[in-house]
Amino acid sequence: MSHEPPRPAEFDKPRREFLKTSAVAAGTTLLSETAPARAAGANERFRVGVIGLGGQGKAHVRSWLTHDDVELAYICDVDEKRLAEATGIAPAAKPISDLRRILDDRSINAVSIATPDHWHTPAALLALEAGKHVYVEKPCSHNLREGRMLVDAQRRTGLSVQHGTQTRSSAGHREAFQMLREGVIGDVVVARAWDVQFRGPIGKMQPSDPPAGFDYDTWVGPAPMVPFQKNRHHYTWHWWYDFGTGDAGNDGVHEIDVARWGLGVDTQPSRVSSFGGKYVHDDDQQFPDTITSVFEYPGDGGVGQQKQLIFEMRLWSTNYPENVDNGVEFLGTDGRMFLSKRGKFQLFAGRNQKMDKKVAGSLGGSVADQQRNLLDAIRGQAELRADAETAHLSASLPHLANIATRLNRSFEFDPNTEQCPHDEQANALLKRTYRDGHWAVPAEAAS
Repeated sequence: MSHEPPRPAEFDKPRREFLKTSAVAAGTTLLSETAPARAAGANERFRVGVIGLGGQGKAHVRSWLTHDDVELAYICDVDEKRLAEATGIAPAAKPISDLRRILDDRSINAVSIATPDHWHTPAALLALEAGKHVYVEKPCSHNLREGRMLVDAQRRTGLSVQHGTQTRSSAGHREAFQMLREGVIGDVVVARAWDVQFRGPIGKMQPSDPPAGFDYDTWVGPAPMVPFQKNRHHYTWHWWYDFGTGDAGNDGVHEIDVARWGLGVDTQPSRVSSFGGKYVHDDDQQFPDTITSVFEYPGDGGVGQQKQLIFEMRLWSTNYPENVDNGVEFLGTDGRMFLSKRGKFQLFAGRNQKMDKKVAGSLGGSVADQQRNLLDAIRGQAELRADAETAHLSASLPHLANIATRLNRSFEFDPNTEQCPHDEQANALLKRTYRDGHWAVPAEAAS
């Protein structure tokens, strides 16, 4: 494309073969055969590349530019228009269309992934393999199995993975949850999260030619190839099984993550119940516009150990619980807490008696704060607020909710094996089918 020289022939090789060829030529070796990329020292600048330049990707670009110790070296997208827009924001960054050019540059410390969901884990795995730290947008995976692959890769490489659930960097939420841990509402038994907003229908369309300047083949990547369709393109890919995770994985995962965090559960659930469907929008989208899900955490099974997380999604309404589109409430044995990233916080004792307690910090979370936490963690100066394990446990819940809704029934889930015992239908939906022979198919799935 006009922003960069023609792609070298080496880029047509499988990813690992390509990296090995380039590494040999440079007199270097690959991760898994060498140490990971050196972390920047206290006075050194991080070199970063952003992959995916839609709305959230541009937010990544803008946020990286606010860090004095970061050089935004690359911006990458398969859409020439988006790439040009991002170049206007970060003119010093090199615009490219193939993410492998970033991964082959050994001077790059970290990549920021804001692609469609089906690319999140494949791109993150390739980045870790190439020795890069990773900031990956939510949900960290397209399906539950990919989330476990990401956790395993972070542990194997020793590199940092940060998730785009940026409310984890909210000082106000951390204060609120410290109150919960100190027993402000007694024992927290139930968390209820909601994603209620109006998202219009995407219509009904037929396949057509992709627009000029848009590399559709690369956009599809490791997902199965299907014809281009205008309502399965920018943003509307969220509502298709091959590319997205529905709004449960898109927006709902933020509130689900907050609910799991405040509830204090750090395992997978043991039982999943979810019902819903397309109740309002008569269009092409495959995911439901209405979901009600319940996740059960039994602890050791004794009285006082069980916890429940409830998730509600309605994409056809502007009548919100507590007058906010996204929020979470916690129900304890001695009261209730409600909070929202929209800046609302309330505490109630028994019989709905309002408590006069506030949080001092902001209830909003920013991409820049989440990025800063990643940079500090790479330097060994902080703990990651949303590492791969944290990301996986939260992203798993939208995946499980989507599966149960699709099957229209409940199922048991083993937190240790991450399988549904004696349930072939549910287990089949814990993973995905990939495009035969594509260079970005995870090695585990291709073997």
